[in-house]
Amino acid sequence: MTFMFDAALAALREIVSPPFRNVLFKSLGMTFLFLALAWVGLDRLALSYVAVNHPWLQLALTYATGVGLFILLAFLIGPISVLVAGLFLDDLADVVEADLYPPGRRGQAIPAAQAILMGLRFAAISAAVNFLALLLLLVPGVNAVAFLFANAYLLGREYFLFAATRFRPLEEATELRRRYAPQLFLAGLFIAAFVATPGLNVLTPLFGVAFMARIHKFLSTR
Repeated sequence: MTFMFDAALAALREIVSPPFRNVLFKSLGMTFLFLALAWVGLDRLALSYVAVNHPWLQLALTYATGVGLFILLAFLIGPISVLVAGLFLDDLADVVEADLYPPGRRGQAIPAAQAILMGLRFAAISAAVNFLALLLLLVPGVNAVAFLFANAYLLGREYFLFAATRFRPLEEATELRRRYAPQLFLAGLFIAAFVATPGLNVLTPLFGVAFMARIHKFLSTR
């Protein structure tokens, strides 16, 4: 367990380094651009279906639509940021592995088609977990624990799979993930802490890559 804390501290130091900051600014810019476009499009779509002649009702409808869109886009910011950051995960992994491995021993970039599929899966998992969290808010005493454990399981295994696939075929990486499932669940709790913290959740892809690259190195050398 000690090695996980060491890996988490090293990852935290790394995500404030210039290469990670550059990716953070680019991914945040693209994320907010997508959200702004989605806001305008959904706002016009919603108001185009409802025609109200009374000015007060029109104003109330406008505000209600705005609140609904705000809640929807707040829910989507996590999945969208994960999807956008997925475009840069291989670049970030290269930076991390340069500190962990000697020259010539670093992993290889994942093929484009496979990387796109993994990015979409990341985003889908993030959306599913966030949707589950919204539902569990209605269940007192269960919501926080269930949300934390679901994130730990799903994100821990997915970020590890990404780190491992840079070094070995997908089938072998999947088998390694199954072999160390308990350890990866514990490691996933560190990533889940980012997802559960407002403001820090947009850093989840950066921390997940830096953290799991180190976890993968430790487990694979065993």
